[in-house]
Amino acid sequence: MTARPFNVLILCTGNSARSILGEALIGHWGRGRFRGFSAGSQPKGRVHPLALDLLEHEGLAIEGLRSKSWEEFAAADAPPLDFIFTVCDNAAGEACPVWPGHPMTVHWGIDDPAAAQGSDAQQRLAFRKAFEELERRIRAFIQLPVESLDPRELKQRLEAIGKSRTTEAA
Repeated sequence: MTARPFNVLILCTGNSARSILGEALIGHWGRGRFRGFSAGSQPKGRVHPLALDLLEHEGLAIEGLRSKSWEEFAAADAPPLDFIFTVCDNAAGEACPVWPGHPMTVHWGIDDPAAAQGSDAQQRLAFRKAFEELERRIRAFIQLPVESLDPRELKQRLEAIGKSRTTEAA
């Protein structure tokens, strides 16, 4: 068992919506056992206001959330990473930095709510859908006995979590 929390990095291209939601959800549900971070390959430089509104509405902490580059987590002084989840197809296909410690990397594709078109209500619904899908996956992840699973089985379980959709039957 690790003496420190498991560090989880949620990656996306812009680091303004999905990855930010994931960071906040891991911080909330991880309860000290897991610590969430987020970053992007091409960060937008700001967090999407609807992401912040939704997190506040759900009672999740937003202090310290910011759009940042994945290069911060490839640096020598970065927190040691245990898991990396890519949440957008673009980030999953990009050439990533070499991550110190070789964390387990899995793709958990989530539709981009920041790309939603339409009315304010339709855009908020897209953020709600992404939030709920991420929350369900993160809650399933943190319930895994990660300390006792062999790496191959753990990776298979994480991939299965990433392939499940909110609309599928449990």
